[in-house]
Formats: sequence, C-alpha cells, structure tokens
Amino acid sequence: MPKFDEAQLEQAIIELFVKNGYDYVSGESIHRKYDEVLLVDDLKSFMLSKYPDLNGKELEIITNKLKFVPTSPLYIGNRQAFFLVNEGFDLARDDTSKPPIHIDFIDYENPENNIFKVVNQFTVVDVRERRPDMLIFVNGIPLAIFEFKAAIKEETTIYDAWKQIHIRYNRDIPVLTKYSFLSVLSDGANTKMGSIFTPYEYYYSWNKANDEEKVSNGVSALLTMIDGAFAKDRLIAILQDFIYYPDSDKKEKAIVTRYPQFFAANKMLANIKAHLKPASDGKGGTYFGATGSGKTNTMLFLSRLLATHDRDIFNSPTIIIIVDREDLSNQTSELFEGSKRYLKDKNVKSIASRAELKSELSTNESGGVYITTIQKFEEETGLLSERNNIICISDEAHRTQTNTGSKLKYTDKGVETTYGFAHYLRDAFPNATYAGFTGTPVDETVHVFGDIVDSYTMKESTDDGITVRISYEPRLARVIISDEQTDEIDKYYNEATEAGANEEQVEASKRAMSKMTQILSHPDRIKKVATDIADHYDKLVSEKPEIVQKAMIVCSNREHAYRVYQELKNIRPEWFVPKKTDRDDLNDVELEKLQELTKVNIVATRGKDDEQEMFDLLGNGDHRKMLDKQFKNDNSNFQIAIVVDMWITGFDVPSLAVMYIDKPLQKHALIQTISRVNRVFEGKDHGLIVDYIGIKKAMMEAAKKYGDPQESPIDELPITLGIFRNHLAMIDELIVNFDASDFYNSNPAERLLCLNRGAEYIQTSKEMELRFMGLSRRMKMAYEIAYPSGELTDEETKKAQFYLAIRSIIYKQTKGDAPDTETMNKHVQELVYQAITSTGVEDIINNDTDELFNDEFQKQLDELDMPITKFNALLKMLQKQINMYGKTNKLKAIEFSERLKRVVEAYNNRDAQLFVSEVVYDFIDDLSSQLLDILKDLQDDKDSFSKLGISYEEKAFYDILVKVRDEHKFEYVDEKCIDLAKAIKELVDDKAQYADWSSRDDIKNQLNMDLTVLLYENGYPPEWDEEVFEKVMEQAENFKKIFLIIKR
Repeated sequence: MPKFDEAQLEQAIIELFVKNGYDYVSGESIHRKYDEVLLVDDLKSFMLSKYPDLNGKELEIITNKLKFVPTSPLYIGNRQAFFLVNEGFDLARDDTSKPPIHIDFIDYENPENNIFKVVNQFTVVDVRERRPDMLIFVNGIPLAIFEFKAAIKEETTIYDAWKQIHIRYNRDIPVLTKYSFLSVLSDGANTKMGSIFTPYEYYYSWNKANDEEKVSNGVSALLTMIDGAFAKDRLIAILQDFIYYPDSDKKEKAIVTRYPQFFAANKMLANIKAHLKPASDGKGGTYFGATGSGKTNTMLFLSRLLATHDRDIFNSPTIIIIVDREDLSNQTSELFEGSKRYLKDKNVKSIASRAELKSELSTNESGGVYITTIQKFEEETGLLSERNNIICISDEAHRTQTNTGSKLKYTDKGVETTYGFAHYLRDAFPNATYAGFTGTPVDETVHVFGDIVDSYTMKESTDDGITVRISYEPRLARVIISDEQTDEIDKYYNEATEAGANEEQVEASKRAMSKMTQILSHPDRIKKVATDIADHYDKLVSEKPEIVQKAMIVCSNREHAYRVYQELKNIRPEWFVPKKTDRDDLNDVELEKLQELTKVNIVATRGKDDEQEMFDLLGNGDHRKMLDKQFKNDNSNFQIAIVVDMWITGFDVPSLAVMYIDKPLQKHALIQTISRVNRVFEGKDHGLIVDYIGIKKAMMEAAKKYGDPQESPIDELPITLGIFRNHLAMIDELIVNFDASDFYNSNPAERLLCLNRGAEYIQTSKEMELRFMGLSRRMKMAYEIAYPSGELTDEETKKAQFYLAIRSIIYKQTKGDAPDTETMNKHVQELVYQAITSTGVEDIINNDTDELFNDEFQKQLDELDMPITKFNALLKMLQKQINMYGKTNKLKAIEFSERLKRVVEAYNNRDAQLFVSEVVYDFIDDLSSQLLDILKDLQDDKDSFSKLGISYEEKAFYDILVKVRDEHKFEYVDEKCIDLAKAIKELVDDKAQYADWSSRDDIKNQLNMDLTVLLYENGYPPEWDEEVFEKVMEQAENFKKIFLIIKR
C-alpha cells in the first residue's frame, strides 16, 4: 500500500480548500521572478473591482506601497505589512481635483468579493532558495503559510515543520514571510496554527468549525481547521479582528486567536447587543472560561469588536474594565494600554481615582477604554454617568463583583443597611450594560451578569493543550505532629463545607479556622514543612536541570509565611545569597534587566505592628512590583515565592512548575489558586500541587464543579505510580535476556559500554525497537511526575534512568537530537552525552565531504565496533550526501538513492532472518560495507567533473547525454558530450530566470526550439528522440535552483 507522505497530505489539503471555494493554482504556472511574491494581477484585479476609476499610475502606487514593506528586521516589516492590510491607507489621487480615497487591501464587509487562492510549488529566492509546502493568497497577498510533515514518519513531527518556518523561512525568505500573518503546521493527525513569531508550545489546534459542534481531534481536526479558521468569511473575520500586534515593537509578539476565544468574543458581542439598556435589562452575560485559558485576551478581542462593529447600535461605546485587585489591574492595564492601535482608541488608560474617572466621563461623551478596580466604587461615588453606551466588563466576576444586594450590620448605634461595591458601581452607571468573565462562576455571577453565554472548561483547555494537566501529590502525613491535628484538620473542612448557611455555622467555621491557624503555626510542624519543601524542590529541579521550574509556597497568613521563610533560611543558607542569576550565558542586555535577589522571597503587605526584620523584608508597593517583574523573568535568581493572598489568583508565570499548599482553601478560591501551575511552558508536561494540609477532597469537588463532572483534570499520584510501574515491568519483560549488571555495579567506563550495548541489543529487532521506544516514552511521562514524590524505590529509579538513557541514545543515533534529553536526570543526561560521544558517531555523521576516506575517517570507522551503531551513522551520513548531490545532479542522486533504498529495506527486514545475535551482527556489518561502497562511488562520481574539464553543474547535463547515448546505443564520443553539456547549460541559464518558465508555453516552446537546433547542429542524436529533450528539460528544472543561488 502506498505511504501517505507530505506530497499526498499537501494534495489532500488543497482539495479541501477547493471544496471551500478557493481557486487552486500551481506556483510553477505563475509568471513572476523568484523574488516576487505578490500576485500582482490578482491585487490589481481586486482593486479595479472595488475602485473602478483607479488609473495605472495609482495601481502602481498601491502595489508598491505593499511591495516595498521592509524585510529587515522581519518583525518590523511583518507588523507594518499587517497594519497596512488590516487598516488600509489614504491614497492621494493622481487627478488632484479628486479627493483622497481610502484604499482597503481586503473587502472585510463582503468576503465573497475577495480573490482566494491556494498555491503550492511556489519557489522563492531571497537570501536563499526555499519552497514552502503551501500558501494562501487573498487578493494576491500570501497571508498564510503551511508546512507539512508525514505522520507516518516517526522521526519527523510538526515541530520540524515549526523549525522550517520559524528558522529557515524567516531567515532565508523574509521577502515572503513579511506577509505571513498566519502559520499552520500539519502532519494530518496534528494540525496547529499560530503566527510566524509564535513559540512552538503556543501553536494550537482549531477544534471546532462552529461553536455548537463537538470538539474534533486527530485527522478530523485538520478538517475543522480548514472549515473553521479558513472558511472564507471566517478567515476574513480573523484577519480583521483576531490577530493582535501590540503598540510597541520591542518584543516580537503577534497573537492569533484560539477557537474558544473567537467564539466567546463573538457570542458575548451578540449577547451584549441583545441586552443593551434601555431596551433590555443590561445583563450582557457571563463567560465561563477555565483559569489559564486566556480570558484577558478574550476581553481584549471583545473590546475590539465593541469598538469597531455595529457602530449605529453601540454608538462608540465607553468600555470600562473592572478588576477586584490592584495587581490584576496592573496586569490588565499593561495589556490594554499597550493596545491603543488595536482598540482603535487613543484614550486607553488605567484610572487611579474616582475623581479621574468622573473627569474622563464628563470630558468624553463617547469612546475610551478605562481599567479600574471595583473598590473605587463606594457610597460617596454617586452618579457618574447616565449614558447607555457604557459597557462594563468585570474580570473575576465571582468575588466582590457580585455583591449588589444589601446586608444588615449591627453596630453600637443600632442596625445599619450596607451595600457592596457592585451595588455602588451600578449606582454610578445606572444605564450601563454589564458583562462578567470568570473561571469559577457562582450562582450570584449569573444573577448579576446574566446567563452563561459561552463556556470553556478545564478539561477542554487541557485536552486542547492550552493549559497543562495538574498533578496532585499529598504530603500531609510527612508533616503532621499528632493524630489530634489530623482530626482537627478534618473537622475544619467539614465545618467549612457548611459555612455561611447560618450565623451558628459561620461561628463554627471561625472557631475551626482559629484552631487550624494554631496547628499550621506550630514551630515543629513549620520545620518539617520547610525541610520537606527544600528536599522535594531540590529533587524536582535535579530531574530537569535545563528547564526553569519556579515554585510557590502558599501560607495561611503573613506570620506563617515569615516563619517558613526563616526556617528555609536555616535549612538552605545558600538559597539566601543575593545574586542576579545562576546562569553564565546571558548577555549584558539580559543581565541589566535582573536585580540581585535571594532565591526565596515573601510577597505580602506590611503590617504596622510587624517586627523590624519582617517589616523591612516585606517592603513597600514598589518592592512588590519589582518582585513581580523578577519572578516573571525566567533568568532571575528569584525562583521560590512565599505568598498568602497575593499572586494566587490572576497571576501568570508560565515557568511556575510546583505549588506547595499550606493554607486552607475551598471552592473557587482553591481552583483559582492551583490553576497558577497550569500554564504552558517549554518542557513542562504538567503542573504539580503538593498538599501539606489535606485539600484533596475539596480540590476534587471543586475540579468537578468548574471542570468536567465526568473526568477530573487533576492527576493523582497513586494512579501515576501505577502507570509508571506497569510500563517499567513491561520493559523488564521485553529485554529480560539482556545483562545490565554493569550499569548498576561497575565503574563509569563499563557503565557507558553497557548503555551502548543496551541500545545495540534493542535494535537487533525492528519490532523490539519500536515496542521499547513506545513503552519508554509513556514510562518517562509518568516517571517525571512520580520521581520527586520520593515514592519510588532506588531500584525503580535506577532502572528508569537506565532505560531512558538507552532511549535517548537510540533516538540520537537514528533520528537526530533527542527531544527528551534536556528533561532527564542530570546525572543520566551526562551519561548519555558521554556514551554517544564515546562511540565516535557524531564525528562520522558530521564529517566534511573533503575528509571522507582519509586515514582519520577510516580510524573513526574502525573504532566504532558496534555494528548497528556504525550502520546508523553511515546511513545518516550517506543520506545527507545524496540529498546534497541531488540539488545539482538529480539523475545521479536517483541512482544512488535506489542503491541505498535496497540496503535500508534489507536492514528493516532483519526480523525475518531468524538469526541469532552473532549472525545478525555479521549481516549488519555486510550492510555497512555496502553503504561504504555506495559512499565511495558517490564521492568518485562527484569528483569526476574536474577530470572531465567541466563545471560541477555542467556534469549533470553531461551525465544525461551519456546515459541516453548508452541506453539507445548510438555513437557519440565523450569529448563531444562535454562540449554539448556546456552549451546546454549556457542555453538554460537564460531561460531559468522566471518561476513559471517550465509551464509557460511561450518560454518552453522557445527552449524547445533552441534545444532542438542545438542538438541537431551537434548531431545528437543521429535521429531525433523525444526522450533526449525530456531528460534535458527535467535536469534543467532541477538545475535552475542552483543557478539562481549562484547568480545571487
């Protein structure tokens, strides 16, 4: 059965686009020069259909406006091109009696009026020559770039596609990528979208074509990406409102919407429109989005839609973003105040006081985006505006944002009626419409803001890879002082479950909390907790030494936090030496951003009665802002934050890997807190919650309430341990006949040899190799969670490290750099490095062409005494050499590839030989000898051009002439073939300037005629043969690539 490779995947995707109404065009049929990437005819055709009275000069100005966007720096050019395409520009008319006209490059109001094309085989030459797999053009502009990899090839993934775009294309063909606003990676089974500046871990699938559908995955996710994100009207909507570039160009940031954000923003817009006062109730609706799934960006997208759509209905609304904490206000303000161009409003600001807000609203009758805290609205605030074009969007709409009702307060003066902040907010804006965003909605949220308009659960978020899963590790038993304490903790949680039902239960909850505080603050217990945290964290970071893993310790109050800090200082004094960083590879600019800090710091407010040392340690507001900035900097020495109430909600640090909880938490506060560790970060498979207080039951109940009632998004340690041990046992059984005793019992040199023997043993059978790689991959995922817990035995740990080291060696030898080596135990990582380098494999693979077959190369081969390792090294080097040769001489490259293919097929069928190990190794040694023979022949053939007195490129035509002559058995001496090859190359040089030369009938006919005359005049062949022409044309097609690079 034929394999489903990149070309077939490409063809299948093209067909899907054609079904969606796109026109398909092969890039080879488009008449253009290779450094011209705009389809100018399409652009002009669109312009004339939209602006019929444009003249030729004006069309040239429009084309050049887009064409001459800079390519360097690429981000500046890409950003400038996007704003041009997104916003258009004002064109001064050639006829000065006519007023200027606004030119749009895309018709956003009528998507069907645009010209949509899907194009492949589109070669671009800029710094180097590259040919992306597929491009989407709208009105002649290449707005989206696609790169494919075959799902059936284990050695290639969509990460390779990401590298192709982000490294090679951005570096080599910026003339194209400056217009690429969307970037898609696919292998058929995995399809993800981002921008050309999006880190790989932030590419996401588009798993719904329409919001009502079920989530798709696998191959069906490819269909939903095309039907969902690239349906014509949807693509235009994304280009118009859902690609975000900040006002500042200091960071290379371009955000593409995720599908839940796209659907949520549009549904919230429609719901707000339907509930505007005075015609309706002013309840704009509630959005329930999992913590960490990007709600703040969704609010930004919604604000853009409110500001730019349905102007006759919204009347240029004033948008007020309301948060309930100062630190959240700072984060939200930073995003919104840096988005004035995106929001189409220069008046975007954070409000410092009620007076400032009142002044802004009285000065501006419309427009404006303001960020403020709910606490600014009190009884004395009074009426601020009766306008009905005010939209209030509340972030974290489950806390102080819902207290619109009254309460009775008993004082010495009697009974008073009091109201919450949300009540006074509505007094200030009685005709506004209110919308709420929350990750943990409570009943009051729906009552105040209206029904849930859209939702995106924790499970959906982890399934989509927008957040990582949370793993749970209980360690209460390690720090408990007595059984009585356990009883008191259980009692607390039982009381807390009922808290708030009546006054008696509230008082019972307070008494339970008081006892809990005493338990948590016991000096012996704090010492145990601090010691366990220090040991656990050391073990955690030792497993992934190359990955930043920040930690947060959540304490019950400030005094508790200070005591944990002091105890850690006693246990790990080296953590408390102030410095900027542990890293030695940072440049001056990066170092300048860092402060000298200890590894551990407390983040909490001061109290007026604090002892002096504690008072100085906690610092003021500016100090806390500095700590905030440093903790978010992955390079900073500040790695462990001790917190109480700050930073446990609405605080994003993707590198936060573990949270140690020593504070009673329940319901939405618990989910908000533990969700700090669920952010995506490079090398981070999960976030870890370590529990010192017994929150498991409360956590699971909260997870079901705010996640999926059928399946918890939290992985429990016992389940993970079971998975790890099952896979470890299956690997033991798989290689039961291999003696690994040297790895466990011998000196370092013997251990290295044992690792290499293990890799060799597993590869004696293809079936064994595939099974081992699959089992070890799954075991590794469980091991990374289980190891820091201390629940694994020494034997289990050593075995796991042995198997993971072998896995990395096999991966390195057969497929390239192992993607998992950086997440390995540091000791084993070093072993893998030594084991691989000790074999000499890398020296062979990276050997320069000029050094092949010299004494040093032969010595390297002789020293490589493991047959399979030697075979894999030679195979990789030979593949590399054939690919390089094929760029110039396609004919010979095909011949050598066929020889190589036969050897590889024999190797892959080694299982069918039923050999014992010794005979298998003889068999593989013979295959290695065959590879060496091919390599020698290849080198001889490559070097033969100099003996013939022709160039490297001319020899490609010479080889065709000789091959056809010998196959058809006619006389034509080699010297005449040499002269003719030179003449053919010179002839083709002139014709290969244009991308479409091979499909343009006029150019092809001219070349046909010129070749016919040239061959006839030179008497080749004696009788005309069409095959000669076809072979020369085929090589000419291949040759043009080299020709263009040489010319540049």
